[in-house]
Amino acid sequence: MSGELTEGIIKIIIREVGQECAAKGQAVSETLVAFMVKAVVLDPRNEFNVDQILTKKDVQNLTQLCVTRLLDTTNPSLSTIKMQVYFDMNYANRAELLREQHRVLEGRLAPLVRDITDSRPCVQDEMMKVYQMMVSYMLLSSGLGSPTDIEVVREVTAALQSIFPQTALVAFISLSKKDKEQQLKNLSMLVTGIRLFNKECGKGGKGIDDLPAILNEAIPSATRTVEDSLNTCHVLAHCYTALLESMHEDQQRHRQLSSFKLKEALFNVRQYEAFLCILMSDAITGAQEVEKMNVQFTTTMEQLKNTVQNKVSVDTKEVFNEILLLSFLTNMTNNLQQFLETQSQLFPEEVLTSLLEGVTVKTDEERIRETMGTRVNVSDFENQEWLFPETTADFDQLLIQYRGFCAHAIGVKGLTLPGNPAIGILKHKDRCYVFSSKESAYIFAQDPDKFIQLNIEKAKEHAELIHLLELHHQFEYLAPYTQARSADKHLMKPTTKCDSSTQTDTHILPPSVVRSYEWNEWELRRKAIKLANLRRKLTHAMQTDLSHLRRENSTQVYLPKDVSTQTKHDNSSNVPRPQVFLAGLRGGSSAATHMVKVDLTRPIDET
Repeated sequence: MSGELTEGIIKIIIREVGQECAAKGQAVSETLVAFMVKAVVLDPRNEFNVDQILTKKDVQNLTQLCVTRLLDTTNPSLSTIKMQVYFDMNYANRAELLREQHRVLEGRLAPLVRDITDSRPCVQDEMMKVYQMMVSYMLLSSGLGSPTDIEVVREVTAALQSIFPQTALVAFISLSKKDKEQQLKNLSMLVTGIRLFNKECGKGGKGIDDLPAILNEAIPSATRTVEDSLNTCHVLAHCYTALLESMHEDQQRHRQLSSFKLKEALFNVRQYEAFLCILMSDAITGAQEVEKMNVQFTTTMEQLKNTVQNKVSVDTKEVFNEILLLSFLTNMTNNLQQFLETQSQLFPEEVLTSLLEGVTVKTDEERIRETMGTRVNVSDFENQEWLFPETTADFDQLLIQYRGFCAHAIGVKGLTLPGNPAIGILKHKDRCYVFSSKESAYIFAQDPDKFIQLNIEKAKEHAELIHLLELHHQFEYLAPYTQARSADKHLMKPTTKCDSSTQTDTHILPPSVVRSYEWNEWELRRKAIKLANLRRKLTHAMQTDLSHLRRENSTQVYLPKDVSTQTKHDNSSNVPRPQVFLAGLRGGSSAATHMVKVDLTRPIDET
């Protein structure tokens, strides 16, 4: 099916699904609907073929299936997908968050900076106004104190005057716009450092909170919150895993628990666990950065107390950034808890306790400890590459597939069991896989492609596994959540078609023709004479009052030559026509002939 047609159909389906859900009282985002459409199409049980054009009946079935799944609020699978969409749309790593915060701060200060750099004060009142704007910039950029507090404004003004008196405004105004902006930033850091130093000495610091102390209290609190959520998540994951294992071992237990959505609940808490680990890592990084800043700040203050004449520059934005990051991580942790409500309603504590009677619950750590003494025998596999800690550099930095879960248990049992790298990491087609037991490793290594395909089929049935197990490379024709609304991304696999053409260059190598080459020696002689003649020419320049101090004008001419020409003169004349009369040629009465010749030609002067 063509890409344009597919995209148009999918947009219609997304709109119709959203409208039907809204009509039934369930508000859903366009991104969530788009992913649900992908999930329904992927599921082989729905029998949709992405390589064929969807009929009207297919569109109706697809729409109804999507609406049904989106309205099934009792299914943990829907909560997992909502959690994945929420995290993908709202989470930003440390660098992205700081970059966005810097952009927002620069945007807020941009009008004030523009007024300062574009101003051209001439009188004293205007100079004072520019100086007051600089004081406001110092206060707003540091974020230490309220701009409406008179004492804070006076303190900032005094700090600025100590390093940049009002008389220095004359030199400041003459700078370029870029240099002005840089000097404003430098002055802001110096003023902030002076205020912090005065606060440390007990001589000032009005309106400055003890930000390091606030962070030192807030970071452990936030970390404990994430740890508590992780512990709860681990307990639930271990319980669900134990119940699912008991179903595989006992058919009676299977019939008893088959009506419960244990797999969906397990995937839900595993995804929640993965997101909490990301947030915990960011919180630990933030704590390390705060510790570094505290050490740097203490060292700087000690040096200043010993040598007061030195100026200090402290970037308070780093401290505020850490506060922002901590607030962001806390909000993300609190907001993720709502996506556990469905499985907690399905398995309240008393129900879960009753189901676990007679079942041994093992933690992930216990499972790994049980398999620490076993490992794969490399000699049993001729064409497989196995990696071990003692033979592989940067063993802990290897990128493990399926987020570190057992590659065999996912497709065969539908379980997310933690893999033990000590058993051996199988490297197959440049990808690394771990296993929960030696037996699982041997079975998987006999035909890795078969089990990889089983995992893909399992992900098609449970679409939340695509994100949980990081299987996006297996579904490359599906756009990520954040790109689901992009016009150039298709939600279904289009048929690959393209128009192509080829052309062979006549001359592959670049031309090497020298255009200035001359073979004719007379042409070369003509050019030489021309150059020699040019050397004897003079250059004349002139300047008038109108062009004075404006630009330089110059002209070059050839000297005039005296040349004359002569043309022929056309003239004409008219001559008389000769006329001669001869008389007596016929003879007469006498025997002798007497001829008389008479010239009748007119004279030339009569013509």
